[in-house]
Amino acid sequence: MQSTDHFVWDADPSVFNLGTVNLPFPVAIWGLVLAVVAIIYGFSKLEEQKPKGKEEPAGWKILAVIFGSLIGGQLLFLLLPSPTISQIGPIQPRWYGVLFASAFVVGYLLTRRMFMHANRDPQEVEQLLTYVLIGTVIGARLGHVFFYDASYYLRHPAEIIAIWHGGLASHGAAIGILLAMYYFVKKHRDMSYLWLADRVVMVVAIGGAFIRTGNFFNSEILGEPSSLPWAVIFARIDMIPRHPTMLYEAALCIATFAVLWVIYKRYKHQPPEGGIFGVFMLMLFTGRFLLEFTKMNQAGFASDWSINMGQWLSVPLIIAGIWLIRKVNWDKKINRSQ
Repeated sequence: MQSTDHFVWDADPSVFNLGTVNLPFPVAIWGLVLAVVAIIYGFSKLEEQKPKGKEEPAGWKILAVIFGSLIGGQLLFLLLPSPTISQIGPIQPRWYGVLFASAFVVGYLLTRRMFMHANRDPQEVEQLLTYVLIGTVIGARLGHVFFYDASYYLRHPAEIIAIWHGGLASHGAAIGILLAMYYFVKKHRDMSYLWLADRVVMVVAIGGAFIRTGNFFNSEILGEPSSLPWAVIFARIDMIPRHPTMLYEAALCIATFAVLWVIYKRYKHQPPEGGIFGVFMLMLFTGRFLLEFTKMNQAGFASDWSINMGQWLSVPLIIAGIWLIRKVNWDKKINRSQ
């Protein structure tokens, strides 16, 4: 490898490699998607029918929902056309996946702590985590599909669900999380949307740091070439020193979380509703707007735009953040908490 004054990143993004596993029969991809939807619906019904005083549904009911959904989905698509898979792998857990999962573990623990501060049932956090996880994955995938490469996916619709091929968009994840919170609050009438958003965005901020670090391991979301002393050479891509934009964004997420947590503690765990949400959107997406200038364009169709797709998507969120911050009565809430 040629000598350089810049840091060279050439680590393997995989944690380990278990090779390829051949399935005994082809599995319909759309059948799996239908099964996931059916499992989520079945679990929600079990939760509604749970007898008072009993913490969890019977184990056999849970297994029946899972296996019934999986088998039913496959039987249906024996009759209907669907792309199939006949093997899994190579099975290569990646650091990105480990960090993505870690973001949800840390988020669960942090959210549970905040719910306990408000004397709410910690079991609600498990339900919320399910909503947010589904919203994040579906939103991030569809955001990438429609914001950055719609023409390709309209020609290859089966690739839309091929999330293992990569392609997630943080702005799409933001929309997915906002919708997930809306549906969660609809089932918990004693909780306001802004109260929940104030707490979820703190989790999103710290989770974003994990995910952007995972992007660094994957050598993706590359920055523009740079001669700055902290520029990084991503040897798996090329030997050009570049802005480590994904690390800039990780640092932005940590700084945003720190500010939000200070506000949360300043108001003794009872910040004015919507305040933290507004500060989050203003800080994070203003930072994203500025950092996009150091990032390579991710949407080929926008190569001649004065500002890129990520910046356009950030603008309405910045405006919403400013509107919320101006709407909140910060002084009144400070006096009440003292």
